[in-house]
Amino acid sequence: MKKILLACGLGLCSTLAQTQSVDFSSSPQFSVPEIGSGVGLLDQQKERAIGEKVYREVHRQLPVTENPWMEDRLLSVFTHILSQTQLNQPVGLLLINDPQINAFAVPGGLFALNAGLINSARNMDEVAGVMAHEIAHVSQRHYSRSQEAFKGQGLLSLAGILVGALVASQADGDVGAAVMMGSQAALMDKQLTYSRNQEREADRIGMQYMYRAGYNPQSMADFFEVMHRSTSRVSFLPDFWLTHPLTTERMSEARLRANQLPQVKTSLVDQDFEILRWYSRVLSGQATELQLNAMVAQKNYAAELALVSLHIKQGDFSAAQKLLNEAAKQNASHALFTILQTDVLLGQNKTADAVNAVKSSAIIMPENRALNYKYAEALIRNKEYAQAQLILQRFLQANPRDLSGWRLMLQMADADKDASFRSVNVLRYRAEVEYWGGDEERAIKSLLQAQRIAKDSKSLSAKIKQRVDEMQNERKLKI
Repeated sequence: MKKILLACGLGLCSTLAQTQSVDFSSSPQFSVPEIGSGVGLLDQQKERAIGEKVYREVHRQLPVTENPWMEDRLLSVFTHILSQTQLNQPVGLLLINDPQINAFAVPGGLFALNAGLINSARNMDEVAGVMAHEIAHVSQRHYSRSQEAFKGQGLLSLAGILVGALVASQADGDVGAAVMMGSQAALMDKQLTYSRNQEREADRIGMQYMYRAGYNPQSMADFFEVMHRSTSRVSFLPDFWLTHPLTTERMSEARLRANQLPQVKTSLVDQDFEILRWYSRVLSGQATELQLNAMVAQKNYAAELALVSLHIKQGDFSAAQKLLNEAAKQNASHALFTILQTDVLLGQNKTADAVNAVKSSAIIMPENRALNYKYAEALIRNKEYAQAQLILQRFLQANPRDLSGWRLMLQMADADKDASFRSVNVLRYRAEVEYWGGDEERAIKSLLQAQRIAKDSKSLSAKIKQRVDEMQNERKLKI
């Protein structure tokens, strides 16, 4: 039976989470255990290196959805919850194109969500509940504390089991299971009990985090019931390794805790979430054209945008534009509308019009990564390379793991035929795409080739050498 895994991609967040305001003046006092870097626990730098290693492996072996608008919208909620903790900037938030409901967290702050989770949730509060649960696993350093219980089993060994499960979850066979065999057998008995406690702790602390962020704690209990009906099991580790039934006791405890907190209203009609969910269903292949057409006939704005994105995937830009004209009557200022309109114009090779379609929105919201990446893409297609580079570098400096940004940098360098050191830069940016995409060996080879070509420029050659050294050192972390 195919095993299920969830994962989701992180870039620079741009939009603000839209939550209900809560008066905390009379709210209950919360007790979140302070988990520091005590004796025997791995330091945060090591955890982060492991999180980045798994980040690259996930990109290499799983169908990660790279979509800046989706990533930003989810990250706006995620960072709002994260602000309730003492955690530093996370490694990443990845969205995996898998229809099953699941999620996982890795030390250093790598978090992942399956598309099936977004597609199945009924509101953003339910998604926030899952995010809060996973954030609690990391804030309480459950992986690192597990290492202490294992006495000698390194955290990288646990990460190796995770990666093996990732392979098996997609291959639907014995490949990943074979990777996991040795250490799994040795740890199973002890870890089962330990992780049950971790799951309950993550439920309790995660609910506190989501409530403090303004989300409805009842939604965590609600979505537990959705997951129970759908899969009957969920855990922060892969089902391959540690299978934990979502028991009626655990669901009852979640409901009891939620009932003890002041009520937080959840909007019965949340158009923003409807747009997110139907767009996600199109991207993950979980929505049909017939289904969307029926909703469009009812003037459903979320369905209109979703159907536009489906037409774009199909290359039918005429149908997409016709539907955009209808959607504009309801709202032509939504960020996703602007992005889709730009995509349609680019698909028709109307590059100057595409630049004009997104320019004002991107300039007004310089922090909005999705709009500015689409603006940069249009600028590149319109041969305005210098402006595109300024935009991309700003976001990549904030998050050097951003694959979408590096892909655009590579596209720009390749298109700018007259640029100085064009061949060198193509190789440099290709190396970053390869590296964060999980092909570490090829990335290092690309950089070494770039270094040879750039030998006449001491400063550029030194910069490339420094990056080669970084990649080679990080590659030594063997999973």
